[in-house]
Amino acid sequence: MSDDPETARQIEELAADDRPLLVLDVDDVVLEFVRPFPHFLKSRGFGLTLASFRLTGNIAETASGRLIEQPEVMALLGEFFDAQADWQSITDGAAEAFAALGDRAEIVLLTAMPHKHRAVRRAHLDALGLPYLLLTTEMAKGPAVAKLRGKEGRPVAFVDDQPSNLVSVQNSVADAYLFHLMADNSLRAFLPPVPDGIVVLQDWREAAPKIAAALGL
Repeated sequence: MSDDPETARQIEELAADDRPLLVLDVDDVVLEFVRPFPHFLKSRGFGLTLASFRLTGNIAETASGRLIEQPEVMALLGEFFDAQADWQSITDGAAEAFAALGDRAEIVLLTAMPHKHRAVRRAHLDALGLPYLLLTTEMAKGPAVAKLRGKEGRPVAFVDDQPSNLVSVQNSVADAYLFHLMADNSLRAFLPPVPDGIVVLQDWREAAPKIAAALGL
């Protein structure tokens, strides 16, 4: 897996930090996504039917019933991210968890989204009282987490709702502590069992003490 050069540039801008590293996905980990997104789609004349754990193939034009293809899905996602401040709120329990962990760990938000949306997301996170470092990536997350870690031996924990991202980090940072957390646990029914070595969390109240223990905080 190769690096995203823009993500690498963003990482190079960061100040050195020797504290244990906590890397968090944003959508459906820090900010709600699955719950507000259908309301956004409805406002644009579309509907979401969650018949599988993917967007393409599950979004239809309300008037015609036509399932839209990947380019249209990506365009709607772009609109949603441009307007995210109107739709996305903090995941339940997340702010309290970060407050408990933030003084003892370096918290970095690593979001898989087009880099052009980074400034809008940064402003929204700041407005919500989440001033943590924000990186965007359009490629695999594993290489980014490896680069973020810096020196060998620095404890790393990574939290994501997408199993593929957890596996990517597992392949790039063999000793990372990996946690699967979803804002909407009903979606687990669409997923195969998570791979070995990944801890399944039900919510942030469960997550905070387990992450703290893993990182030795």
